[in-house]
Amino acid sequence: MHSPEEPHVAECEVGLGDERAADRHLAAADELLADGLGEDVPEWVAYFDAAEHASARAVAARDLTGLGRGHRAVSVHFEIALKLRKPGFDRVKVMDRIGLAAVLFDEREADWGAAAAHQALDAAARAKELAAARPTTIAA
Repeated sequence: MHSPEEPHVAECEVGLGDERAADRHLAAADELLADGLGEDVPEWVAYFDAAEHASARAVAARDLTGLGRGHRAVSVHFEIALKLRKPGFDRVKVMDRIGLAAVLFDEREADWGAAAAHQALDAAARAKELAAARPTTIAA
């Protein structure tokens, strides 16, 4: 049985330097997404959608490349994550944009990297404004 957290487990495997284990967890996540998460899943499980999977795959690929293992096209995964993100995930989108900008520089796409960095800064400013405008409730 596969877990919706498979992509994040893959990130941990990358941190341990185990590319094969990371690839197994990413493949398991691919299968889970293809099969679907189901109808009545808790909200925390629904968070692990295709966008989150693409983002986690991007982070794993980025980290593997940083370890000198493989020459993966990382930016495409961040781009997919950004396209798939649902409304309301402003802070997560900012993190995806930052990741995209960084890997574009690594992929020697300086102009695209600079544009992505600018978009990340703009998105961060908007997310901060939205967060400041929301009422905050502090539980007693």
